[in-house]
Amino acid sequence: MNHRVAKPFVMPPQRRQRGIAAIEFAFIFPIFFLIFYGIVTYGVIFVAQQSITMAAEEGARAALRYAANPDDRETNAKNAATGNGSAAAWLNANNRLVFEPTAQKCTYDASPTQSNCYTVKVSYNYRQNPLIPLLLGPLMGFAVPEKLSSSATIQID
Repeated sequence: MNHRVAKPFVMPPQRRQRGIAAIEFAFIFPIFFLIFYGIVTYGVIFVAQQSITMAAEEGARAALRYAANPDDRETNAKNAATGNGSAAAWLNANNRLVFEPTAQKCTYDASPTQSNCYTVKVSYNYRQNPLIPLLLGPLMGFAVPEKLSSSATIQID
C-alpha cells in the first residue's frame, strides 16, 4: 500500500506578493502626498512674500523720484508697487494687493534733526485669496498665514 500524504498547497512567491504592493501604496501615498502638498504650498507662499517685499521696496524707491506735489509721489509709488511692471503684478489680479502709503516725520538715533520719511506698505489677504486651494478647506486655516505684507521706508530729506 502506497499512502500519499497530501501536501498543503503553497502559492508560488510571485502570486503571494501580488496584492501587498497595492496595500502598502494605499498606506504610504497619503503621507507622501501631504508632504509634497506642504512643500508646494509653502514654496508658493514664500515666493509671494518675496514678491510683496520687492514690490514695497520698488514703491519706496519710486517715491524718491522728483514729484512737484505729494500726490505725484504717491502715484509714482503705487504704480511701481502694484502696477504691471511690479514684482507683485502676478498677485494683483482683480486689485487684490492693498497699497498703503504714509508720509511722516521720522528721527533716527544718528540724526538729531527730524526728517521726512515715506513708508510704502503692500499687503495681500492670503486667507481670502489662497494661491493654492486649501486641501482641507477651513481646517487648513491654522497652517497658512492670514495676510502677507511688507513695508519699506525711505528718508526724503
